[in-house]
Order: sequence, then structure tokens, then C-alpha cells
Amino acid sequence: MALFIPTYFSPISQYSEIVKSDTVVFEMEDNFQKQSYRNRCYIYNSNGKQLLSIPVKHPLKSARKKTKDTLIENDFPWQDQHFKSLQIAYRTSPFFDLLEDDIAPIFEKKYKYLQDINIDSYLFITDALQLNSDFSKTDNYKLETQKNDYRFLADRKHQPKKTTEKYIQMFDDKHGFIENLSILDLLFMEGPNALSFL
Repeated sequence: MALFIPTYFSPISQYSEIVKSDTVVFEMEDNFQKQSYRNRCYIYNSNGKQLLSIPVKHPLKSARKKTKDTLIENDFPWQDQHFKSLQIAYRTSPFFDLLEDDIAPIFEKKYKYLQDINIDSYLFITDALQLNSDFSKTDNYKLETQKNDYRFLADRKHQPKKTTEKYIQMFDDKHGFIENLSILDLLFMEGPNALSFL
């Protein structure tokens, strides 16, 4: 069993551990943390590293809220912006055309809760990589740490220094190799071969 926090098109570091795990368990009882991968991912565009962030509603009081209860702010077209950013960044990548129709529904469906889009992004990636997509969810917060506790990978500040072997990226001739981007970067560049890098 390996314990993860569902994140938005997770960084490569998270999928490096998911592919090695027999059983994926998603922590559903953690507190939402700002500026984490719970509602953001990074892609590679012509200017370098680009942030795609899902806007969330914050409670009026400073009370903590659980990630599973975090609501998405849908007052402006963030999904259109994210999809256009992916199209602009990756339209000439080797595998974007093959995956575009499959990923498009994630940017068309109206989500209320952050956890729902994160689970859908997980299902899209596991399908594209032809991984077992079965998972379970916690019903109480797991206090004890264990050998396969990867919840820290949802935190931008606690990432491994090296996550994969270098692969060709869209704009690496201009900006060099950028480590640990969203799994989408690796998938659009390597397609099914992405598994060999993970």
C-alpha cells in the first residue's frame, strides 16, 4: 500500500512512485495547503516553466478546511485558459494530437470540488500510461508514517532532487532541461514510452 494525496496532473515525482506501487491509497482527510500541487501543476512553454493553478474558494475565517471539501472558484474560465496553455505549449509535441481528445473532457466538465478533478486527472494519466487505475480513499487521517507514505510529494518544497532521466522537452534548446514538471510534459513528449522514464 502506498499513500498519496490526489493532486492536479501530478508532478513526475509522484507518478514515479505510483508506477512502483501495488495499491494506491489517496489521503482524503488532510488539510488543504496553499501553493501545493493539490491545485497546481507546472508545464513547459516557450518562456520556460509555466504555472497552471486551479482557483479555489477560501473560507472567510482562517479555519482550516480539508482538501476533500475544497471548492473550485468557477467565476472565470480557468479551464479554457489551462487547455489553451496546453495546446500552445504542446501542439507540436509527438503525442499531444493522440491524447488531445481524451484529455479535453477534463477541461469541459464543470467541477465543484477540487478532489474530483484531481481524481479525474489521475484516471486520465493511468489510462494513457496503461496502468492499473484502482485506488482507495482514506476515511480518517493517517497519523502514522510508513515506508510507503508519499503524501509529502504534494508539497512543492519537499521534492526529490532528481526524478527521471533526462528526456527531450519542447523548449530545452532555449531553456535547458526542467526537472519534475507535470506528468503531462513527459506524457506528451514520450507517450507510452514515458513508463520507461518512470
